[in-house]
Amino acid sequence: MKYRGPVVAGSFYPAAPEQLKTELHTFISVSPEPNINPHALIVPHAGYCYSGAVAGEAYAYLNAAAEIKRVIVLGPSHRVPLQGCAVSNYDVFSTPLGKIDVASDCYKKLLKSALVSFCDSAHLFEHSLEVQLPFLQTCLQDFTIVPIVVGQCQPQLVSELLSVLQADDPSTVVIVSTDLSHYHSYQQAQILDSQSIDKILNYEANLHGQDACGCYAVNGLLDYAAKQGWKIKLTAQANSGDTLGNKQQVVGYASFILY
Repeated sequence: MKYRGPVVAGSFYPAAPEQLKTELHTFISVSPEPNINPHALIVPHAGYCYSGAVAGEAYAYLNAAAEIKRVIVLGPSHRVPLQGCAVSNYDVFSTPLGKIDVASDCYKKLLKSALVSFCDSAHLFEHSLEVQLPFLQTCLQDFTIVPIVVGQCQPQLVSELLSVLQADDPSTVVIVSTDLSHYHSYQQAQILDSQSIDKILNYEANLHGQDACGCYAVNGLLDYAAKQGWKIKLTAQANSGDTLGNKQQVVGYASFILY
């Protein structure tokens, strides 16, 4: 068994399990609208003190959803230059809340269709996937994950990947991890992020890196969602200047549910 342990516990989120549980339960304690069963979430991946509450507004829907057995987690590559989508040889991902098994059985189909490749280095220090895992462990029980780092690619690649995985297991939910604009003033970020949010709500799969660091995964999800006829709902938006951040250089956040 090959384990991928937590690398940003103690920095992006608490390393102490009880403190982590308390924060997460606070984030997801909001009341979601009734009768909405999410197929996918788009959520930020900054430190919990900055974006945890925004992510929690979307995860509250997952917390109230019907039983889910598998979660596809897509996030950008911050440290390793990457073309296409990368899976890893890790069998287990762990956080301070415990271990999560990887549903690596589905890799064969993805590899056969040349939709992914193996790249352990893209996963080793990547926080965009890791910060989602404690949320999932709080909202779900008895589930596996399909962690995929998404590099530069066309929306159709991610859309086809999701089609293969959804067809294989319709009880799967998709998590796309992304922040929005980076290092603009508070007022400028509000304008830029509102434009990106409008694009997402209108299924415009043409976001760029300056709009969202996870643009490639978001664009692919939007392409897939439009084909499936899913609806999109904005659940929260903010930026780092709303919490502890310098208002002269903020990072934008938003969360969405697709259902």
